[in-house]
Amino acid sequence: MFKKKFFALIVITSFFSSFIIPRVEAESSFEAEKFPYSEMQIQVMPEFDYPKDWPKETPSLLLGLYGTFTNKSGQDFDGKVEIPVPAKEKGFQAYLVAEFPDENQPEVQRPFDVDEEAGVISWTPSKAIKNGESYRFVVEYYTGSVDVKDSRSFTYEYTSIADIATMDVIFYAPMDAKEIVLEPKAQNITKSEYGEELFYYQYKDFKAGEKLNYSFTYNKDGFESTLDAINKQQPPNDENHTTVNGTATDQITKGGNENRPLIGVGGASVIGIAIIIAGVFVYLGLKGRSQGPAAKNSKTATPQPKKKTVKKESKVLNTEDKKELRKKLLSGKIDQETYEEEMKKLI
Repeated sequence: MFKKKFFALIVITSFFSSFIIPRVEAESSFEAEKFPYSEMQIQVMPEFDYPKDWPKETPSLLLGLYGTFTNKSGQDFDGKVEIPVPAKEKGFQAYLVAEFPDENQPEVQRPFDVDEEAGVISWTPSKAIKNGESYRFVVEYYTGSVDVKDSRSFTYEYTSIADIATMDVIFYAPMDAKEIVLEPKAQNITKSEYGEELFYYQYKDFKAGEKLNYSFTYNKDGFESTLDAINKQQPPNDENHTTVNGTATDQITKGGNENRPLIGVGGASVIGIAIIIAGVFVYLGLKGRSQGPAAKNSKTATPQPKKKTVKKESKVLNTEDKKELRKKLLSGKIDQETYEEEMKKLI
């Protein structure tokens, strides 16, 4: 009798397993080679900005990956997107993951996970990526990989996980950096109105598995970030800053505009103030507020004023929001019109 019951239990378990197992196997896995890029932009920014509670007298290295890939897997994709990151590198901090769901709308941040052992950052898009459909995203992270000895130096390596039709790589030199040596030699070099040097590379038909290797060496006094240095300067008098008068501190106090939609019509925008002068238009994503792996809800990167019952606290928070907007304007990540609209909300 016992043997019959045991046999019946095995049969029933096998029967239901036939329904459960296929559902697990049906979950989409991200096979990078089936998602080729039409464009990828990599921004490499030593000492451009510092995350909260960053160790003193330690240069930061901010990396931004802005990509557009197309689902060519032959079926709709509803799993997690995975992008390699140097998760084990000294000082690694994932800062931002966001997507651009609509052509004329700002990016929306997504909750993300970092697998340190696998060296990947992953997230689930807000909706399935249909077969043949394109998907735009931004990933930003910090590392502490800048070595400080007689000079400051770091290396950056990139290996493509998929074919890329057009790829831009842009190095931002720290403000007031001297004796800069970047190998290999950049295709284009320019300066912003603020004196910040930018080094620009472009590659066509970059294949999966291809590698890039760069070495960057420079000298610099102190550890002031580029954005803090720019904030102390007089804004340039050009069409992109027509209503920004006075010092950066004045703008934070009086109000102005620091938010411009990064991705404009056609998915293209201008990277940084220096690129405006150079006339180089590249794909760009909007840097938003930090959102860690445990974040529960996605939200737009546009900072909103925080309301507090204590007037003094509210003023401090608004000042921080204004500074954040100012950073975006100065780095070319929002336009003057958007900056002014958002600043009005904080007054």
